[in-house]
Amino acid sequence: MAGRIKDSDKEELKSRINIADVIGEYVKLKPAGGGSFKGLCPFHGEKSPSFQVTPSKQMFYCFGCQTGGDVFRFLELHEKMAFPEAVDMLAARIGYQLSYEEGASRENGERARVLEANTLTAEFFRLALSSAEAEPGRKLMSDRGFDAAALELFGVGWAPKGWNNLTDHLKGKGFTDQELITAGLASSGDRGIFDKFRGRVVWPIRDTTNQVVGFGARKIFEDDKGPKYLNSAETPVYHKSKVLYGLDLAKKDISRSQRVVVVEGYTDVMACHLAGVTTAVATCGTAFSEDHIQVLNRLLGNDPANPAEVIFNFDPDEAGQKAAMKAFGNSSKFNAQTFVAIGPDGLDPSDLRQQRGDEAVLQMIEAKRPLLEFAVDRSVMKFDLNSREGQVSATRAGAVILAGIADPIQRSVYEKYLSEITSVDRAAISSLVNEEVKKTRNSRVSNLAIPTPLVDEPEPDVAVGFEPVDLRDPTNRRERWLLEVATQLPELLDAVTRNRIFRIYFSASRHVAIAKVIQDESANASEKLIDRVVEKLADQPDLQQTFREIAMQQLPAGDDEGRAIYARGVIGSALEQTIELEKNYLLAARNRADASGDAETTAQIALKLMDLDRELMLIKSRRA
Repeated sequence: MAGRIKDSDKEELKSRINIADVIGEYVKLKPAGGGSFKGLCPFHGEKSPSFQVTPSKQMFYCFGCQTGGDVFRFLELHEKMAFPEAVDMLAARIGYQLSYEEGASRENGERARVLEANTLTAEFFRLALSSAEAEPGRKLMSDRGFDAAALELFGVGWAPKGWNNLTDHLKGKGFTDQELITAGLASSGDRGIFDKFRGRVVWPIRDTTNQVVGFGARKIFEDDKGPKYLNSAETPVYHKSKVLYGLDLAKKDISRSQRVVVVEGYTDVMACHLAGVTTAVATCGTAFSEDHIQVLNRLLGNDPANPAEVIFNFDPDEAGQKAAMKAFGNSSKFNAQTFVAIGPDGLDPSDLRQQRGDEAVLQMIEAKRPLLEFAVDRSVMKFDLNSREGQVSATRAGAVILAGIADPIQRSVYEKYLSEITSVDRAAISSLVNEEVKKTRNSRVSNLAIPTPLVDEPEPDVAVGFEPVDLRDPTNRRERWLLEVATQLPELLDAVTRNRIFRIYFSASRHVAIAKVIQDESANASEKLIDRVVEKLADQPDLQQTFREIAMQQLPAGDDEGRAIYARGVIGSALEQTIELEKNYLLAARNRADASGDAETTAQIALKLMDLDRELMLIKSRRA
């Protein structure tokens, strides 16, 4: 039976790894004050950042979709991996040797085995590039302007021509036939398995954590009946609609410069990086998709004062033109302005660098044009603008493009542009664009459907257990503030005060339940309070989610001293209200004693009320 990773190892990993560093490789993070960072949530689409990472708590939390957890949980969700695999991944990141309970060694998960096989394969191909057999591959790359240092930088390798070179090598490392098929490194035939990549130049494809997830390979020999470029099939770690070649090298510069250049091939990425365009990436044998947009949006900010840039480079042929128009159709989904850059004489970046040098590549990128302008031009270029009928048709085609512009100022600018190139009056163009806008709006309205609720659909657990807390209610807000302070700064709330307040202060059922767990865990020790409460609420995910929100909520202060002042104010206010509640209880008890004629009890309660009044006056004087 598989062994369990020791808890001490998991805690040691979390203490050694900064959660912001890990998440920052997937999401562009900006300081949010108090040592926290914020960015666009990778788990749901959003335009304004509601995703927060707090290294001091080793937690992340999205206030938009309520997803949160520790660094392991982030990797589980983002990389679609099991918990042990997330631990393995982080351990490998820092070279930490995991140990297992009862001395058992845990069987590697499928994903981990694929990654291990890919790593060994990339090294096998890299070493094979120096063999005599690989001379045609080296010559191809040299002829395209890539020297040995460039090949080393990108890990370019060679897949030998034989049928079983790689499979024999990996089977010697302990991999089974099925594991190699699952990894997409081998295919199955009548005589068993055989190498998928043979007699080709190979590029390893890495994810943002620098792990090899797949391969792309170019045909060299005429007798190779396969496609010019052969890419990995879908595997547990490789999903072509979400992978961008070169992102492992480009991610930091993309985040820093807020610019990304999207090219069409592996050698184009290499040429751009070597020429100084270090933000270049490419899709891997597939069209640019919405998943790719989401990947890039996580690295690009959403600052209107400093807008990010996405620059597409397409071939000028018909296929390239269609790809550009498809990119235009998705351009509004970027947190960025979109542009297109086309090389002189139709040269792609690789050919351009080879023929005219690095500077020509840089100039091509800087000569970018707005993608919208390119789309308008392409929509009208098919018509004869020297004829009246051609001008009318071109105007109508251009109006359809302009109707999709949401920004009224930008639309006005392009109405003027369309008027200039078609010689049609601008007022007429504006009227035509408005008609297209109405058509689009009416079409959307007519396509709306009212969903039919499921019969016997159960109510969510929250309605049965703990009602949602309306934070517009002042009482609920004050309760939430206290829970935030008690969770994030437990050292400022002594046990006596905490016990006194928590006993009667909370009224919202959800707050009462969470306060009970905080109280129980605080009684043990305040160290790692957040982790222990999260674990305690594991079987109540709804409450756990609310607690994560409490733990991650930014306290309204800029530094440690400010947070301490704020916390003491919240605690003091809660204590005052607690004393008022205690007085109310005593007054009710005194009334009952009066009604029953119990003079002794009435007198005792009166003394206690006097004590509470004095305490309340003292607290208020200290806060004055």
